[in-house]
Amino acid sequence: MADMQAFRDAVRDWAKGGPGGPASDLAGRLGVRTAVLLEGPSDLAAVEALAARRGRDLATEGVCVVPMGGAMSIGRYAGLLGPPGLGLRLAGLCDVGEQRFYDRGLKRARAPHRDFFVCVRDLEDELIRALGTARVEEIVQAEGDLRAWQTLLHQPAHHGRPRQEQLRRFLGTKKGRKIRYGRLLVEALGPEQVPPPLDNLLRCL
Repeated sequence: MADMQAFRDAVRDWAKGGPGGPASDLAGRLGVRTAVLLEGPSDLAAVEALAARRGRDLATEGVCVVPMGGAMSIGRYAGLLGPPGLGLRLAGLCDVGEQRFYDRGLKRARAPHRDFFVCVRDLEDELIRALGTARVEEIVQAEGDLRAWQTLLHQPAHHGRPRQEQLRRFLGTKKGRKIRYGRLLVEALGPEQVPPPLDNLLRCL
């Protein structure tokens, strides 16, 4: 049975220059009405974790969360999935430093900006600030990553840097860590701690 992962795979192949037919066929079969465009898989993990916490099954609602592999791909994905392509409603998150790419890409695709929400730096930074550094360090210890965290802290390049910046750097130092902690940090949030960009995204879907 076709599922949203198959649709994501078909969209990725289409974005790389493959045929659009498979993605179009799957969109119809799955009832896809909205594509949530995100920079990468760690953002995907966070969005899906918050949806699950709120008892939502995005796939059955016709919502597909699509990691694009970087902000500079927004024009390509918006063109394929938005008004010039499949005509899906588009939503998403972007980092403030990448907002210019989103502005250009969405304008070129004639897609509205209203359902795209901007993180101050990136989603990891938003989650660390929401939880507080002490709580994030507790999660790191509970996950068995204390030794790796302490190793980073002892590196001269990180001496004297703000704790939040050290944690943000730690999440990006090993392949797969940002994805794992994207889910873990969301699961640790209290109801009133959800960062506004992430909260607003889920509410608009």
